[in-house]
Amino acid sequence: MESIPVEKNEKVTVSFTDLTQEGSGVAKVDGYTLFVPGALPEETAEVQVVKTKKGYGYGRLTRLIEKSSLRAVPPCPIYDQCGGCSIQHLSAQGQLDYKRRIVTDALERIGGFSGISVGMTIGMADPWKYRNKIQVPVAAQDGRFAFGFFKKRSHEIVNLDSCIITDPLIDKIVQTARHAAEDKGIEPYNEAKNSGVLRHIMARSGRKSGEVMVVFVTRTEDLPHRKALIKELTENYPQIKSIVQNVNKRRTNAILGNKTKTLWGRPVIYDQIGSVTFAISAQSFYQVNPRQTEVLYRKALKFADLTGEETVIDAYCGIGTISLFLAQKAKQVYGVEIVPEAVKDAQANAELNKITNAHFETGKAEEILPKWYDKGIRPDVIVVDPPRKGCEASLLKTMLAMKPQRIVYVSCNPATLARDLKLLVPGGYAIKKVQPVDMFPQTLHVETVALITRVKE
Repeated sequence: MESIPVEKNEKVTVSFTDLTQEGSGVAKVDGYTLFVPGALPEETAEVQVVKTKKGYGYGRLTRLIEKSSLRAVPPCPIYDQCGGCSIQHLSAQGQLDYKRRIVTDALERIGGFSGISVGMTIGMADPWKYRNKIQVPVAAQDGRFAFGFFKKRSHEIVNLDSCIITDPLIDKIVQTARHAAEDKGIEPYNEAKNSGVLRHIMARSGRKSGEVMVVFVTRTEDLPHRKALIKELTENYPQIKSIVQNVNKRRTNAILGNKTKTLWGRPVIYDQIGSVTFAISAQSFYQVNPRQTEVLYRKALKFADLTGEETVIDAYCGIGTISLFLAQKAKQVYGVEIVPEAVKDAQANAELNKITNAHFETGKAEEILPKWYDKGIRPDVIVVDPPRKGCEASLLKTMLAMKPQRIVYVSCNPATLARDLKLLVPGGYAIKKVQPVDMFPQTLHVETVALITRVKE
């Protein structure tokens, strides 16, 4: 076995040539790969080796010698500790270029495609303060009330006074809720003992409506001092239309439990994407960047190329966000979603918008679509917006059997997008357009809309 050319704790000077999909700089020492967080391509730096494995190792940036022209100064005071944003040190244009390359590389490396034209990533004019939802852990830490985000690769909380990628209003509201809870002596959650009361404080806002919901996630059925908390919040923030409590008694990393009760106001807030209004509950999946969501959905609608005569299937329809967008231009839309509560929300949202040409069913897309096919439903367009794991192989097989003219694939994971396209294209389709959208500036995530069209019967 060849020897490893570096040792743990050794300091070496290296030049960086690439970025990983985790945002670490990539350098070589005598052919041996080192991954170093915080480093950028075209930089030279002194690095301390912190871990070595047979084929690669990890390093810590100790001194920059030559800086990249794309390097930016992270404005967040806890950027180097917090695990939320990971590429604030990369300029806005650098982030857009990087995300496009992630998509291109996945299509080539995983999908085996060559010559695919990937559009320039659509970014934001102001890539800050965009999140309409914040959920902040609360914990007993060193005998104190800790409130903030988890430190990278740990369950230790970094105390947070403000988050610069969050809507400033809900940022202030969660801080007010935090101080009120602390002042009133509400016991923070102890993860090790599964004891205490308050686990998370969550807030979400409607960008167009201006409405705000506050959620107290507790381990216990009772929320002490809830009347005082409600008074403090509602007297200071008239934008708050809903205060709810979610009970999560389990030892779990999942934030929300199954039981939610309204403490004050409505159980939902409302917001609009384009001309469609949505009711949003504490449990609803609703994209956290509403400005870019509208960009994403309009791109999907454009790719669908609807004339008003088409039958459309929306797999993984959630609360109906894309379905109801499509229903404005389609003859009929069929949506399927595995979460029953989401389907109820989708049906309610259709009724709220007086949309009558959208039908929703609960179940697994890979099981419901064959039933629709057996009933004679023949879609002209299929839209999929799956979770990070991508589409089930059985669903892709059914989609091919249905032979739609167009498939619009909305993806939050370029790797599974490429994998699934590799299965779809040989079934008689060609990739026509691929468009990345920067839904989460300052982070590594990228959304992509891909259009594939039928080329043979």
